[in-house]
Amino acid sequence: MFISKNNYYLYIENTQTLNLSLLKKRNKFIIIYRTSGKLESIQHLRRFKRECSKRAIKFYVANDLVAAIKCKADGLYISSHNKKYYHGEFLNKTLKIIGSAHNLREIHQKKVQRCKNIVFSRLFKTNYQNKLDYLGIVRFNLRKLSFNTELIPLGGIRHKNLNSLKLVKSDSFALLSELKKKPAIIRRLF
Repeated sequence: MFISKNNYYLYIENTQTLNLSLLKKRNKFIIIYRTSGKLESIQHLRRFKRECSKRAIKFYVANDLVAAIKCKADGLYISSHNKKYYHGEFLNKTLKIIGSAHNLREIHQKKVQRCKNIVFSRLFKTNYQNKLDYLGIVRFNLRKLSFNTELIPLGGIRHKNLNSLKLVKSDSFALLSELKKKPAIIRRLF
């Protein structure tokens, strides 16, 4: 099963969870390092960033501007709960900013935060508790048409519904839980 998109966003919680040698396509992958625990050492993140650069993979750090600058990341990922506005021309010249949103209000917030791309969550139904609603392909496409920002679908994307992504009007998609459950899925997908 192969889905052809321009970019594939992969969320990781630590740098050991993903084998970079499985990613064969060049200039298509963007890894977002988003940890809920303690941040790995800056030296370790720099080493991982160098490995990503050798394979033409972009590396983003979530919600930590200082760590993104120190490890020389390609960009900063701003999660949906982060309302902080990052100042300075430094961000536009060296770091790209992408964000995450779950509703229209959060999309507007991310545009104010100068996010070029926004990961828009719950395209398909998920089995998370307290998260029953989802967009579906038609509503996602309608939201995408109403904004001039690139919306990237996330949520509920599984191996069994990958063919449905051909109908989504986006050049990218993001994987989170499927990557955690089945790390070998990367080899089959791309």
